[in-house]
Amino acid sequence: MNDINKLLEIMDALRNPDTGCPWDLEQDFSTIAPYTIEEAYEVADAIFRDDMPGLRDELGDLLFQVVFYARMAREAGAFDFDDVVDGICDKMLRRHPHVFGSDEERAAGLREGSWERIKAHERGQRDDEGALAGVARSLPALKRAQKLGKRAAGVGFDWPDRSGVRDKIAEEMAELEEVVDAGVHARVEEEFGDLLFAIVNLARHLDVDAEKALMHANLKFERRFREMEAAISGSGGRLQDHSLESLDVEWRAAKRRLS
Repeated sequence: MNDINKLLEIMDALRNPDTGCPWDLEQDFSTIAPYTIEEAYEVADAIFRDDMPGLRDELGDLLFQVVFYARMAREAGAFDFDDVVDGICDKMLRRHPHVFGSDEERAAGLREGSWERIKAHERGQRDDEGALAGVARSLPALKRAQKLGKRAAGVGFDWPDRSGVRDKIAEEMAELEEVVDAGVHARVEEEFGDLLFAIVNLARHLDVDAEKALMHANLKFERRFREMEAAISGSGGRLQDHSLESLDVEWRAAKRRLS
């Protein structure tokens, strides 16, 4: 038996209304969605840790989410797993004319911006909501900000170079300081958000994935902090008993040891 067919049969058994699993039978699209997001993050975490056995397992968990949705959609008469596979196959063939297209398209090769133009054409066939249509609200905020900025840039709403973005960051920083100094706390979050959005636009101009960059920064901070913590604990001390100046010395030492 094909392994994917075996997985589909397992899902069918779990959702069997007479003999299935009570928990699986209680689920719907909205209750499963948080698990899908969690599984996607666990896939990314395994990649960052270079854990290939873990990645294999996490990809299986993520695939199971797809099978779960397809089964529920089949029950609703909307689509089934084969429709999902057919849809992604058609999309990949359509979006790679330099690989699967005509002789002329393959000879022309991959052209800059062609992927986005094809995607924009697909969006235009589905809706008339404008350039920002289809940027999922459930994305992590940094990732969504970068996608929104890229979409806007695609229709010409962007700075010509990163100097304009740096000026915008300075402007937003000044506005944040202004509301902080004025004690207008209700606007602090708003202005801080504007500053973050401007910084994400700088990441886009630098061709840096803001979400990935922050994930790496988090991991780096965690490694250094744990190294500092272990060093202080190893000498019989506690972090809370050290002054900020002393902690800074230990932090710099930890950075040198890990460099």
